[in-house]
Amino acid sequence: MNTAVIGAGYAGMAAAVELAAAGRQVEVFEASRVLGGRARTAQFDGFSVDNGQHILVGAYTETLRLMRAVGADPDVLLKRTPLRFEFPGEFRMSAPRLPAPLHTAFALLLAQGLDWREKWAAIRLMQGLRASQFRIEPDITVTKWLDSNNTPSRQRRLLWEPLCVAALNTPAARASAQVLANVLRDSLGGIREASDLLLPQVNLSALFPDPAAKFVAAQGGTVHLGRRVTALRCEVDGWRIEDAGPYAHVVLAVAPYHLAALVPVLASRVAHLDWEPIVTSYFNYPATVRLPQAMLGVDAGLAQWLFDRGALCGQHGLVAAVISARGRHLELPTAELERGIHEEIARVVPGLPAPRAVQTITEKRATFACVPNLQRPRTSTESPGLWLAGDYVASDYPATLEAAVRSGVAAAQAILAA
Repeated sequence: MNTAVIGAGYAGMAAAVELAAAGRQVEVFEASRVLGGRARTAQFDGFSVDNGQHILVGAYTETLRLMRAVGADPDVLLKRTPLRFEFPGEFRMSAPRLPAPLHTAFALLLAQGLDWREKWAAIRLMQGLRASQFRIEPDITVTKWLDSNNTPSRQRRLLWEPLCVAALNTPAARASAQVLANVLRDSLGGIREASDLLLPQVNLSALFPDPAAKFVAAQGGTVHLGRRVTALRCEVDGWRIEDAGPYAHVVLAVAPYHLAALVPVLASRVAHLDWEPIVTSYFNYPATVRLPQAMLGVDAGLAQWLFDRGALCGQHGLVAAVISARGRHLELPTAELERGIHEEIARVVPGLPAPRAVQTITEKRATFACVPNLQRPRTSTESPGLWLAGDYVASDYPATLEAAVRSGVAAAQAILAA
């Protein structure tokens, strides 16, 4: 009953942990020397950083459950704060510590930067979603959905469109309104704690994949780093990975564009997926530099969100700027982009000196484009004992850490049921 997991990102390690906890023998194969897949640690000017600054929310129940299972305490590794969206000088919304759904209603009523007409329009929008049980049929783009609800333009620009891009990594003009409604259902529409922001205080590899690997090893499993799988074949006695095996089950927890090289017949299941990038620029300033908040939005700028890594994980003077999805920033030379973002940081940090160093990390295929009515592949495949895991696998969620973890858990549970 041995199982092989190919890929040690959040999906692969979630599958491995779930199987190991159930007493199954697990071997994980990872091409990189670093765990985490597209959510992994990198090095910059003496700092341990991430290839993309990720935000978790309280609704990420499976991620939080597995973190606890492997000894990665979310209360220590994540900075939990009530929902807060702030674009300095333009807009601020904070969720008070009230029972649901009052926390959402009061967050919108007390929001700064919207007039009463806009606030009531936002509340009506959420009430309409609740009344429809968060179903939008037929699925349309977020822009068309906002149009159909006569959403004021300022409310769109400062609330719904930034939320859409942050959650789906897809511009509102292309993004699925139904998937955004799913996110709103489980966060703003859920219990109060579900809308909390959970900001990582350690790098993304240390947040879950590293302790997950230790957990798997403690249960008798093995995690092979630097082991790229180039051949996978099904034989009479099970699946073989080059000279390893046989395995009763194999979980393919690789990026979808790597499936064709391992199992060519699976290529057609993901050929229609399109991709969206995430750009993260790290600015190393003197240690005294601070942002007004650990997380700030940038209105109509090159950057979309700024993170104070000093406030989050003690990396004082380090500021991360994140740009999700495609946009005009991709047409700029890197030096010009970094110069423009520095000027945006200077607007909220008076007297900001020049950075000591800057590094920009571009993940060109960070997530799939979450468009309306997208057909995503199932966990099971036509080949017995072969399963898929990854944030692109069919679920209610867009391509997030929670989607990846849930897909890994689903693959493991299917194996245990089989």
